[in-house]
Amino acid sequence: MNAALERIAQEALQLAPAQRAELADFLVESLDSTPPDEIQRLWIDEANRRLAEVRSGSALLGPTVMSYQFHPEAT
Repeated sequence: MNAALERIAQEALQLAPAQRAELADFLVESLDSTPPDEIQRLWIDEANRRLAEVRSGSALLGPTVMSYQFHPEAT
């Protein structure tokens, strides 16, 4: 780590935990250049793919997942 990064890191460590978490979240989000609409579309596509696997019987369901289909409120 270069001197500038070391200084910034040391200053960040002086922040309260909640402030460090906020800073970390900001930095992580700055690395992802995918627009929120695209992320939402990708998750919808993934959910649809998984649902299709479950409906076709090709998904490997564990005991917890399988129990949801028998729960009366899971309809």
